[in-house]
Amino acid sequence: MAARSVLLACLTFVFGVALAQDWPAKPIRFIVPSSPGGGTDLYARILANALHDSLRQQIVIENRPGASGNIGAAATAKSPPDGYTFMVTANPSLTINPSLYPNLPYDPERDFAPVTRGVLAPQVFVAGPALKVATLAELVALGKKEPGKISYASGGTGTPLYLGVKMLEEKTGARYLHIPYKGAGAAYGDLLGGQVQFMFPDVASAISHIRAGKLRAIAVTQATPHLQGVPTLAQAGFPLDIVTSFSVVAPAGTPEPVIQRMASEVAAAMRSKAVAEKLDQQMLLPVFDTPAEFAASLKKERQEWAEFITRNGIKPD
Repeated sequence: MAARSVLLACLTFVFGVALAQDWPAKPIRFIVPSSPGGGTDLYARILANALHDSLRQQIVIENRPGASGNIGAAATAKSPPDGYTFMVTANPSLTINPSLYPNLPYDPERDFAPVTRGVLAPQVFVAGPALKVATLAELVALGKKEPGKISYASGGTGTPLYLGVKMLEEKTGARYLHIPYKGAGAAYGDLLGGQVQFMFPDVASAISHIRAGKLRAIAVTQATPHLQGVPTLAQAGFPLDIVTSFSVVAPAGTPEPVIQRMASEVAAAMRSKAVAEKLDQQMLLPVFDTPAEFAASLKKERQEWAEFITRNGIKPD
């Protein structure tokens, strides 16, 4: 029995190596569990264009939005693990949703093979014109002095915009009033109009309002050249571990040589001048995780979010 297992493992390895040498022999599908035009979709299309040139195969983008990314993730999990389907996703579907939704149609650890964490999407605390604070410390002090009175906008419970503020509340004891919105347009409209007072969006969506002087950036999750002089959370005195990223995974069972090849192709693409410039335009910071490094970070994030969500009794909208 042991000899048979060894033989099967050897045959599987040989088959995988042979597949990787011939791969890709047909178009590759990128499932994106969000609508066209968002940050994840834009990153997927930047990658697809670059990989089309290097792999000499068409990369087909298939947007499968809905249910906070769960629809696209489930479709990926059920796809054949033949090396021709990958998912480009924001991290909540892999790390946050498992603790928010009790009956997910997929298992985030068992059903996916991590390929690489592609980019970080920095988020920034921004104060609207109705809120007279210049630093994160002042925002925290106000949230302690007037608990539940200072309002903030988000895309709903469970989104990074919401969870980041909840993390700040837990860390500091400040309390704010949550106002959820269905879309960024309405949230920004009310923030700029003074109906809500602050927000924790991604830098890319907020940068035009910041540069126009309509919003004040008071602290950012990761240092970015687009917000020179704005302190990171750690520099502001609040070292919160908040990471929003866009990543690539495959259905579990995808041959390991194909996983390794795709990871190296993605890294090579992001190191090219043309792709680096496009990522910079979208305010995205490249990460060059190996599949093993990405798998370890996913496991760590899942555990940390599970503990945080349980501790704070957070439920989805």
